[in-house]
Amino acid sequence: MTTLPAIFVSHGSPMLALQDSPARRFLESLGQTLPRPKAILVVSAHWETMHGPAVSLAAQPDTIHDFGGFPRALFEMRYPAPGAPEAAERAASLLEAAGIRVGRSSTRGLDHGAWVPLRLMYPDADIPVAQVSVVRGASPAEHEKMGRALAALRAEGVLVFASGSLTHNLYEFRGQAVDAPAPGWVSDFAAWIKERLEAGDRAALLDYRQAAPFAAENHPTDEHLLPLFVALGAGGEGAHATRLHSSFEHGVLAMDAYAFN
Repeated sequence: MTTLPAIFVSHGSPMLALQDSPARRFLESLGQTLPRPKAILVVSAHWETMHGPAVSLAAQPDTIHDFGGFPRALFEMRYPAPGAPEAAERAASLLEAAGIRVGRSSTRGLDHGAWVPLRLMYPDADIPVAQVSVVRGASPAEHEKMGRALAALRAEGVLVFASGSLTHNLYEFRGQAVDAPAPGWVSDFAAWIKERLEAGDRAALLDYRQAAPFAAENHPTDEHLLPLFVALGAGGEGAHATRLHSSFEHGVLAMDAYAFN
């Protein structure tokens, strides 16, 4: 069986599901370039739990519309992929073996951090999907440890798919057009992440709040960057990072995607 890469994507605004952009076109092609997984485990910035990660065991997860103020067409979208309770339970076992406390949900559906990119990548919704949460208040290093625990899934046909946003300061969104240019504080941060990932500088990345330029401006809170650290860990010891895509939306959202293997 082919060992899959761990993938990080920036899911941007829910409008990605409706609006043409370079990032949307990239995601539409990404599923065709990867070996077909037997299941997908999504680490989404939009599921946060306390005291430890949780996994979703739903056999038929609902499509969660966890946003407001968008066109009706978005709320009518569904992503009826089957659940992946066996892959979720395997993930839980791996996390627990690494000393990480894990919760389990039998009802958690797919939030827009999961279904928006997956609907573009795998529109037939025929690959089983489960989710694992990020942990509110936990450090980048703790999320990288989660990823290292999940790395074994890649050789078992499970795609570890981390969905967040390379930059995420919606306080700076003021109706900019989807193709508005990025200000320097956004592009400089994205460039720093790329340089540190390609250099394999995990120490700097895990200390990004202190080491990266404009870290607080791009991430007033951590949750949208935490999936990146899970993907980094899931790439394995000495994993090589490859940037698959880079673009900006609405000026303030860097839409970078990376593979780790």
